[in-house]
Amino acid sequence: MEQIIQTISGWVWSPPLVAICLLAGLYFSIGTRFVQVRRIREMARLLFSSDKGEKTGITSFQAFSMALSGRVGTGNIVGVATAIGYGGPGAIVWMWIIAFLGAGSAFSEATLSQIYKEEHKGQFRGGPAYYIEKGLNCRWLAVVFAVCAVLASGIFMPPVQSNGIAISFANTFHIHPAIVGGVVAALIGLVVIGGVQRIANVAQIVAPFMAILYIVLALVVLAFHIHDVPVVFMDMIRSAFGMNQALGGILGSTIAWGVKRGIYSNEAGQGTGAIVAGAARVSHPVKQGLVQAFSVYIDTLLVCTATALMILACKTYNVFDASGHILIAAEGVKLGAPDVSYTTAALGTLLGARLGGIIVSFALFFFAFTTIMAYYYYAETNLVYLFGKGKLEHILIWVLRISTVAMVFVGSLYEAKMIWNLGDTGVGAMAWVNIIAILLLSPKAFKALKSYERQKKEGKDPVFDPKEIGVKGADFWEKR
Repeated sequence: MEQIIQTISGWVWSPPLVAICLLAGLYFSIGTRFVQVRRIREMARLLFSSDKGEKTGITSFQAFSMALSGRVGTGNIVGVATAIGYGGPGAIVWMWIIAFLGAGSAFSEATLSQIYKEEHKGQFRGGPAYYIEKGLNCRWLAVVFAVCAVLASGIFMPPVQSNGIAISFANTFHIHPAIVGGVVAALIGLVVIGGVQRIANVAQIVAPFMAILYIVLALVVLAFHIHDVPVVFMDMIRSAFGMNQALGGILGSTIAWGVKRGIYSNEAGQGTGAIVAGAARVSHPVKQGLVQAFSVYIDTLLVCTATALMILACKTYNVFDASGHILIAAEGVKLGAPDVSYTTAALGTLLGARLGGIIVSFALFFFAFTTIMAYYYYAETNLVYLFGKGKLEHILIWVLRISTVAMVFVGSLYEAKMIWNLGDTGVGAMAWVNIIAILLLSPKAFKALKSYERQKKEGKDPVFDPKEIGVKGADFWEKR
């Protein structure tokens, strides 16, 4: 079974997907005239801006926090270690590249989600399934994405997060993974039963707090290795472009692992951030597009980089080639295949192995816990898309809740490699469908941006009118 899953994951994450992710990000960056740079100050300002005249939905900050919850998870700790272990230090540079370009993709997909969102039982629902059906008039492709999203977000990806928690707590506290999985599953159950509002309320407190605390901790560690930081940056650059003699032979792996782990971590292009974006109440879709682009930066350029610099500066990593041979070995500590132990060992150089393990375990717990909450919301929204107009909706939502909780528990019991491959397969399938869709719908996102910036120049608080830019199917905005 594990070999079959690994083969399917390899098919999904073929070189063409890596290429299309990079090219799509570049296309959206050019098409928006690098809005992720031009409007960066406005991104931060809009975090706390919402449509005060609208009572439905969640605030921009809650949407940002939920998206950040989905983006900041085990990928920021375990995923970064995996990228370094199989792609070398240069993989982090490619994570930066995909984050910078991916911010353009995240902006576009979030804007499209807002344009085509719907009101459903006192909440807004949006995302790729909605804009594929309404924008492309392609119901069957929307259904394909929705099914992939329900399976990936509700079944495949939650175990990745709980697996990381279980391994970390087992190594640090010697607690059996089944006990850890049971506790995490019970806590997740308590949150998801409360629906989107409870998820948003928990996320807006936990996600930003943990991200800031983790970055501060990383800065403290780096302060004690400050003389190594310039060398680390040079190693990353040389490795990223094949100039490191020892790692030149794995340049393809460097790029592939950087892009794959970058997308897995920041989710730009796969459509999940767009699902959360559709839930926010804003006066113009571009506002939420800018907020979601900003969350990509927080995830990859700050949190992932914090982990990477700790590992690389403390030299607590191995690099493997395709045959499994070690090309670079960790200094002063015995480490195996890349996992949470790389980050734990890095913190251990300053705080001691015991305290370092405790800190990483709790950081991983909060990061992964909030990510599972976001995953459930992704799955629920797409389940509502599929069955929201039928009598089965309420029953199926409860089936999804039980399934997600069960998979959180199951994820704590299996080896990380199999769990990661399942997650990669789900993410990759969603990315394929979503990237094609947003490329086809890109003119609408670009027109929305022009409408927003024109109104800003006129000194107005931008308000969206779909007729102004010739958009059809934006039912919510047409009724305002």
